[in-house]
Amino acid sequence: MRNSDSDEVVPEENPFAQLLCFEVYATTHAFQKVYTPLLAPLGLTYPQYLVMMVLWTGDNLPVGTIGRKIGLETSTLTPLLKRLEAAGLVARFRDIADERRVIVKLTDAGRDLQAKAEDIPECVGRATGLDLAEAKSLQERLQNLREALLEAAG
Repeated sequence: MRNSDSDEVVPEENPFAQLLCFEVYATTHAFQKVYTPLLAPLGLTYPQYLVMMVLWTGDNLPVGTIGRKIGLETSTLTPLLKRLEAAGLVARFRDIADERRVIVKLTDAGRDLQAKAEDIPECVGRATGLDLAEAKSLQERLQNLREALLEAAG
């Protein structure tokens, strides 16, 4: 942008420069740009990858438990699980003890996918440019920030 009184170029004011929330939002998008090409060969989106990570650490979980672990509501999680089921990675079934609960179980293909995804965290870690101590510190600070915001939101 040019100053109208001279030929001097004036940098545009960034209205988001003072917003912490914008930096978190923009960083999320930057993470997506790193994850997308890593997950594409696996046929997964980032939210699907999160679900698979939860199931790789503990199979046969209720939908509600998966949702709590990754911060998604059941209404958001259900279509995502249907797509994973259509891809042959998970199976969903009603809990025999409580028909209202839906349990999610990995299929053999879902279990096999874990080996193909094992390098992803390291690749993303390298992309951040942070060493392990810096990454751990930032992660703790972000967790504290999230908890404070959730508490403030009620």
